[in-house]
Formats: sequence, structure tokens, C-alpha cells
Amino acid sequence: MAQVERPLVEPGSVLRTFTEAEAAALTEDWLGVFRPNREGSNVRRYLWHVFGGLGDNYASCSGDAALAAYAQREAPEYLVLSNDRRLAFATDRRPERIALSDCLVFPPNFAWTMAFTHEDGWLGPFFATHPDGARLDAANLAQIRKRREVAMAKAKGWR
Repeated sequence: MAQVERPLVEPGSVLRTFTEAEAAALTEDWLGVFRPNREGSNVRRYLWHVFGGLGDNYASCSGDAALAAYAQREAPEYLVLSNDRRLAFATDRRPERIALSDCLVFPPNFAWTMAFTHEDGWLGPFFATHPDGARLDAANLAQIRKRREVAMAKAKGWR
């Protein structure tokens, strides 16, 4: 059976694509928040093992609860990081369907993370928040509000 190529996210919504070096650095930054001690879970194989692997896991919810939590979050942009740490991009729309079987979605300030897995429904998806998530979510909402105000002002002829 032939593989059907699907876009990674909705066409036209990718703001920028990261280089492999930037994706690797983004991975290190993400691990610094969600797995600072690098112990326990086998994150070398799957980043989402931070949430659902063996050993001491980062607090998260999974399955339908994870999808519901993800649906409630907004961000000024969304970063998507592939499990192989080689592909990362920013999008202006919350990814609902991604053509990557194992990836993370999170805002640039790491307020939360949605981890999609190749085992979704059995293990995953997973949703987790940053230890300072409430403050970071508020900052995201303030940035979104500011962007909307600027867009409305421009629509009214302001420069």
C-alpha cells in the first residue's frame, strides 16, 4: 500500500522552520523544564516517555483528559518538535492533526506541552503544564490580546 503524503499541519500556517541545530537546542530547553534530572524515563528513545514511560514521570494527564486540556490552551504561536529532534517548526494555529506519530506541541515559553505518541489511545496523548504554568499562560493570553488589539487598530487605519 502506498504512503499518502500529508502536510505536517494546515497549509499556510507554518511561520518558520528551525534548523536541525535549533531543533536540538529546543529539545535541550524543553528537557530542562520537563525532565531536568534526565533520570528514569528513556527519553533518548521517545521524548514523551517523560510522561508515560517507566520510572518517575512528570505529572501529566492522558487520553481524553489530555485532549480536553490541550483544546483549552491558547498561545501566540505553537512549536512542534519531532521525536527525532531534527524537525521543529512554529505555527500560528494550534495543531489538531499532525503527520508525525511522535511529537511535542508547546508554546515558546513552555507553559504546557501536548505529547502525541505513536501509541495514542493506549499510551497517550499526554498533556502537562510547566511548574509556573499559570503565570506563563497569563503571559501567553496577554500577548494574544495585544496582537488582536494591534490588528484591530490597523484595521481602523492606525499605523
